[in-house]
Amino acid sequence: MTIKYLKKANKTSSSDDQKTKEIVEKILKDLEKSKEDGCIELTKKFDKYEGEIIVSKENIEKIKKELDQKTKDDIQFSYDRVRKFAEAQLKNYGNNFEVELSKGLFAGQSLIPVNTAGCYVPAGRYAHIASAVMSITTAKVAGVKNVIACSSPKPNIGAHPKIIYTANLCGADVILNLGGVQAIAAMTYGLFGNEPADILVGPGNQFVAEAKRILFGKVGIDLFAGPTEIAIIADKTADPEIVAYDLVGQAEHGYNSPAWLYTTDKALADKVMKRVPELIKDLPELPRTSADAAWRDYGEVILCENNEEMAKISDEYAPEHLEVQTENLNWWLKRLKNYGSLFLGEETTVAYGDKCSGTNHILPTKGAGKYTGGLFVGKFIKTLSFQRMTKESTELVGAAAARLSRYEGMEAHARTGDIRLKKYGYSK
Repeated sequence: MTIKYLKKANKTSSSDDQKTKEIVEKILKDLEKSKEDGCIELTKKFDKYEGEIIVSKENIEKIKKELDQKTKDDIQFSYDRVRKFAEAQLKNYGNNFEVELSKGLFAGQSLIPVNTAGCYVPAGRYAHIASAVMSITTAKVAGVKNVIACSSPKPNIGAHPKIIYTANLCGADVILNLGGVQAIAAMTYGLFGNEPADILVGPGNQFVAEAKRILFGKVGIDLFAGPTEIAIIADKTADPEIVAYDLVGQAEHGYNSPAWLYTTDKALADKVMKRVPELIKDLPELPRTSADAAWRDYGEVILCENNEEMAKISDEYAPEHLEVQTENLNWWLKRLKNYGSLFLGEETTVAYGDKCSGTNHILPTKGAGKYTGGLFVGKFIKTLSFQRMTKESTELVGAAAARLSRYEGMEAHARTGDIRLKKYGYSK
């Protein structure tokens, strides 16, 4: 038996890429010339907002006083766990070192954080408080000196007050009432009196993701992001009700958010396919509209013969979020290779990682889990090499470098070794 698609998607997460690319390229080209004025005009046009761009300290203090204590406690809960996990990553990430490779030749590496990070916090359909926690906290733990946070403003309000509160709590040095392509451009070009970002991180819609992709090279980025994804591996022991709820939980993100189920149990698949539309129908209008389109156009249910077949197709998809609701969870932990973040057992779920359990939710999509993981302290840290030598080490190294350069036909390279050999009293 080979895998069988009980439900096959009629679209992929790349379906809208070309149209998005054309729109974003034009906006970025215009913003490179119009700068701050262009950002302000686009914010008026798209967000209907005409207030301050840089969130003032007075406004931050006002929000801190007005926000209810329960909300502040919940944000603190998320912040504490994300920070603790990031600190554990940093402790175990790598070390500065120096080693003597041969007599008198010393080489090593230095781990140095970038100077300025731009953190995008989406707030279109939903106010993504957790995205501020994930990006800003991790940057600060890594040792980034300047952290700029951007979030799209609402008319007559600015960025969502809870996002402003969270960004300030997590250590953002500057908060901007900017969203969309103009926010990405402002952080990249160093607008509104800020340092240009060395790296841009954070999720966003397809226009934000495309702007980051286009600007990659001029500025670093966390990863090439697409619509959020969930995959669930489930066997006969899984609870079909929980599986269905978890698929719908991610589908509400947007009309193009894939939700995939890999299973060896036809009965479970049938129950899930029946329940998902029912659960979607019961949602409020905004998430219902998004989840309905996502499941209709991007949802898939794939029937497999055995665990190995499920693991193989999962690794082929390399899903952003991967839940495993099966027996023998340790086998899956050791076997699975390609994913953004792994959730083992029904006791945990994507929403926990998305909001407050500690692991980062800024993760690879569109198969990028095959070559990269998600956001972590290392994304903000440069691993730089250095070397130093004694004059005596030149006798061996200088002569070898000169010979190798001449083998390659690079005479000027060779002569940089020659001049040192001559100065330090060594013959070629």
